[in-house]
Amino acid sequence: MFSSLIPSLIVFGIAALAIVSAGSQLARLADELADRTGMGEALFGVLLLAGVTSLPDFAATLSAAMDARPDLAMSNVMGSMAVNLAFLGIADIVYRRANLEHAAASSVNLMLAGLLVMLLTLPLLAIAAPSIVHWGVHPVTPVIVVAYLFGLHLVLRTQERPMWFPRLTRQTVPDKPERRHNGRLAVAWLGFIALAVVTGTAGWVLMEAAKSISDQTGLSDTVVGGLLTALATSTPELVTTIAAIRYGALTLAVSNIFGTNCFNMLVVAAADLVYPHGSIYHDMAPVQMTWGLVSILMTAILLLGLVRRET
Repeated sequence: MFSSLIPSLIVFGIAALAIVSAGSQLARLADELADRTGMGEALFGVLLLAGVTSLPDFAATLSAAMDARPDLAMSNVMGSMAVNLAFLGIADIVYRRANLEHAAASSVNLMLAGLLVMLLTLPLLAIAAPSIVHWGVHPVTPVIVVAYLFGLHLVLRTQERPMWFPRLTRQTVPDKPERRHNGRLAVAWLGFIALAVVTGTAGWVLMEAAKSISDQTGLSDTVVGGLLTALATSTPELVTTIAAIRYGALTLAVSNIFGTNCFNMLVVAAADLVYPHGSIYHDMAPVQMTWGLVSILMTAILLLGLVRRET
């Protein structure tokens, strides 16, 4: 058993290392592209960086769902969201000048936190509701997609015409270009796309290795998904968030975490779509609700911090 387990562990480690390495470069390119395109850190973090850092979760979760392993699929994506929020706490420790929620306060981050709480309630309602399936999909799944798109529309409107502004203090770090960037814009975009391909591919490979580890060790899919794969596929968020803070892009750091978790709700919807045995919400263990409830609690705490803005 151990001889066959070692290759799976090696592949798992290599895939996780590839995700970490790519993530360390993503923050630098994201900060540069946010400045050079004029999108701003918050908007770039929501629309592009969040999607890229979610690719390992997307690939890993779809791989498990298509293989009819609902606990592995859902514990990975739901566990990743809780881990991402914990990473934001680690980032707050790294940033020593002030409370991160104070320094990176913005109307977009407030909207994203509220949107995330709303989106997280939808799969929990599906789990608690009767098992209803139409064309192999639970009715909550298209609602998640529509809610995400409408929420994204509200975020864009908030970016363009904010109705709430944080009070500027000495600790506030505004979202504005602070330096010139050298090199061609096309090269930066190509680098960003290449890193996105690496993270997505590594996420798929990582989940294939995780399935083999689960089968060979006898560990449950819930344990493997909630601990091993959720932590490994979430490393891009940690790396990019810490790197963004070091580059001084605080708004990018916070919006990346919230935006990634919102995007992960599309991963939940996709998992139900490709799951071959009806509704994935009713075939997974009830313990998966715990991950969702913990994520709601953590998001609400961060939302209070963004509004209260303790220094």
